[in-house]
Amino acid sequence: MSMLCYCSACKRYTMNEVCPVCKVNTGSPKPARYSPQDHYGKYRRKLKQLQKNV
Repeated sequence: MSMLCYCSACKRYTMNEVCPVCKVNTGSPKPARYSPQDHYGKYRRKLKQLQKNV
């Protein structure tokens, strides 16, 4: 893999698909691309609202 990855568990950047420190799967450090035809926007906003209330 040649992309930079981000571990959300230990907040580190790595080039591996699995974090070498905490052994958790890593993801892309980039946010999702914005689109005016966002088909899942209402679900993401609802999830964010639910997480804020917990």
